[in-house]
Amino acid sequence: MMTDPIADFLTRIRNGQSASKVAVSMPSSRLKCAIAEVLQDEGYIQGFSTADVDGKPVIESIQRYSRPGLRQYKGKNGIPSIQNGLGVAIVSTSRGVMSDRKARATGQGGEVLCIVS
Repeated sequence: MMTDPIADFLTRIRNGQSASKVAVSMPSSRLKCAIAEVLQDEGYIQGFSTADVDGKPVIESIQRYSRPGLRQYKGKNGIPSIQNGLGVAIVSTSRGVMSDRKARATGQGGEVLCIVS
């Protein structure tokens, strides 16, 4: 039994990218699919697999922000801006999982799941 499936999801992406893999596989869940959909909408992954640009990975850093031992909830004004808008924070709101930009635009706060740059 896995205690933190989101951290495992992010680690698999990070490891696959470090190994220059075109695709990574992992167990699926609705939350992981929602995070992957946000990553795809933001242009970090393509079809739920990482995409390379000129041999350099698109994702430089992907890190868990809120974790089971220390949940990080932020209001709409407290959601972090990653690299002045070049990165994305993925936020779980009452209206679903979305990017930091979309959460601010809709006036939603929530749990900041991870940060991608």
